[in-house]
Amino acid sequence: MAMNHELSAMNHKGLIHVYTGEGKGKTTAAMGLAVRAAGRGKNVLILQFLKGRGNDSGEIVAAKKIKIKVVRFKGQVSPIFSPQVKPAELKKAVKNAIALAIKEIKSKAYDMIVLDEFNNLLSGRLANMNDVRALIKEKPAGLELVFTGRKAPEGLIKIADYVTEMRMIKHPYNNGIKARRGIEF
Repeated sequence: MAMNHELSAMNHKGLIHVYTGEGKGKTTAAMGLAVRAAGRGKNVLILQFLKGRGNDSGEIVAAKKIKIKVVRFKGQVSPIFSPQVKPAELKKAVKNAIALAIKEIKSKAYDMIVLDEFNNLLSGRLANMNDVRALIKEKPAGLELVFTGRKAPEGLIKIADYVTEMRMIKHPYNNGIKARRGIEF
C-alpha cells in the first residue's frame, strides 16, 4: 500500500523540461507536450518570449482552439531578426515578462507552463540563471515547467529533469527555401 502511495505521489511531481539545440522543433515539441497535457484535462499556459511581432504560428492557433492559454509578450522581438531593437527597452520588457511568469507560477492555476524561447533570453544576456532560479523557486510541486530555445546554458541543463537537444543535420533554408506556413510556422 505504501508503495502505491509513493508511486502516486511521484506521478504528481512536476518536473523541469528543456528543449534546446540548433535544430527545428523545440517549440513544436513543447506544444505537443502542452496538447497532450490539455487532452488529459490539465490547465496549460504558454508564455512566448521574443515573439512579439507577426501572426501566431500554426501550433499557437491550434493551442488556443483547445483552450490552452497563450501569452505573447508585446514589444519583445529578437535583435537577431530586428537589429533596430533598443537593448535597454528589450531588457526592461523581458524583466516585466519574467515578473509576470513568476506571478503565473505562484498562482497555482496551471499544471504546465511553457516558457517558449526562454533559453534565448539566457544566451542573449536578457535574463540570467538568477531569473531561472527565481522561476523554479516559486514552482508548486505539481507544475511542469518547460523551457525552449537555442543554447540552453549548462546550469539550466543540470537543474532540468528532461533535456532534449534538437540537432540540425540538414535544413531547406540552406538551399534558399523560405519558411512555409503550416510547416515552419
